[in-house]
Amino acid sequence: MEREMILILDFGGQYKQLIARRVRECRVYCEIHPYTTALDQIREMRPKGIILTGGPNSVYDPESPSCSPDLFDLGIPVLGICYGSQLMAERLGGRVETAPVSEYGKTMVTIDRKDSALFCGVSEQTQTWMSHTDYIAKVPEGFVITAHTPVCPAAAMEDAGRRLYATQFHPEVTHSLEGTAMLRHFIMDICGCRGDWEMESFAQETIRALREKIGDDHVILGLSGGVDSSVAAALLSRAIGDHLHCVFVDHGLMRKNEGDEVEAIFGPGGNFDLDFTRVNAQDRFFIQLMGESDPEGKRSVIGAVFPQVFGDEARKFKGKVRYIAQGTIYPDVVESGDGGKGDVIKSHHNVGGLPIDLVRSLGFDETPIEPLRMLFKDEVRAVGLQLGIPRELVYRQPFPGPGLGVRIVGEITPMKVKIVQEADAIFREELAKAGVDTDLGQYFAALSNMRSVGVQGDHRTYGLAVILRAVLTSDFMTAEAAELPWPVLQTCMTRIINEVPGVNRVLYDITSKPPGTIELE
Repeated sequence: MEREMILILDFGGQYKQLIARRVRECRVYCEIHPYTTALDQIREMRPKGIILTGGPNSVYDPESPSCSPDLFDLGIPVLGICYGSQLMAERLGGRVETAPVSEYGKTMVTIDRKDSALFCGVSEQTQTWMSHTDYIAKVPEGFVITAHTPVCPAAAMEDAGRRLYATQFHPEVTHSLEGTAMLRHFIMDICGCRGDWEMESFAQETIRALREKIGDDHVILGLSGGVDSSVAAALLSRAIGDHLHCVFVDHGLMRKNEGDEVEAIFGPGGNFDLDFTRVNAQDRFFIQLMGESDPEGKRSVIGAVFPQVFGDEARKFKGKVRYIAQGTIYPDVVESGDGGKGDVIKSHHNVGGLPIDLVRSLGFDETPIEPLRMLFKDEVRAVGLQLGIPRELVYRQPFPGPGLGVRIVGEITPMKVKIVQEADAIFREELAKAGVDTDLGQYFAALSNMRSVGVQGDHRTYGLAVILRAVLTSDFMTAEAAELPWPVLQTCMTRIINEVPGVNRVLYDITSKPPGTIELE
């Protein structure tokens, strides 16, 4: 049975990934492509429906992203969102103007046509999320207005005969309380999707495709121990066995015992049939980081040393390995594009973490093996569980590429890393013990560069301050501090000060994102 697909055309909208998530939640496969995708290519994809994203531009600006009016004559249902709705109106003969009153944030919308397939069962007054300066001043011929606000006469419009629909608001964000229902109506009722895309079939299809592509060749993978690279390793292991060579570079900036845990799962005697090498490069990283306190400087050092270490190990496979694999997932693919103005692929300057010049010198193929490139994080986790990766690794907390390097303010030293590792382990243990960890988006301990006077026993101390951070987030684009129970925080504070040498103060970070970031640096 042919796989159903919804095509999302990107016009630079910040919520394009959320749209894709909502489609996948309907168990329908989808892909995000740039607005420049040719009509012939769209026909070849045979999508069941097309969604046009929002964007920051004005459709009446000649330099703004646009599309051919023929897109709407393909006989494929189309849903335009925000900029996408205005583009639909303008391309089909309507008129878009600067709105007398802009609308931003939570906005109540009145549904005018309860018989609309898009709004079936939706409340007459429903909360949505608006973000627009322009508006549709005149709808195209054949369209009817299906929703409005006091200042936006065409908050939604449709030409049901041609299966063309548009909303000025964003149904994909959680602030649009009935937006998921609207998208489901478009995907299931208007586009006629079955909603039978299962992750169970993904693993087997991918393993079969990997075997066909790789054949008897060998593959090298930089295994970080994170969810993405671990699941990529598991898929490749099932496909090609010990023709997969995993190189785990331990830079000394991982969480407590994490390096040993990765080796236990993927090393000799572990869960998978593959060739595993652990490179203990802690000293090499610490030497290069000595004296560096600038956040970007630290990132640059870590980013420069890693390919050197990995490259030294990769040279041992010259003449044996053909491909490099990497755990690229769909958010990586989308974010590496240029806002809808070009192809959405990862940078060609690196393949599997190695500079392209080194890849060429080793004789590796310049196109990486990326078995997860069309999946979101929750889908990657589902595949990981199917492949037998332990649940504690599959649901491991998100961890930045530079590791604890971005959780230590100021210069990185082995002593500071040890402090963060111990404090973080205590924090995670106590949250799990209290049962408050499961609903958190991310939580960790970090180390400030602030020293303060304290009293421990009969002695005055001059110790460092540990910062605890726990946030609630669904998409990591925004986040707010979690209101952890006070007794739990007190227990964490007591244990950290008593058990971690060099610390005499514990702080809890309540900064939201924005204005802050989730990580410290």
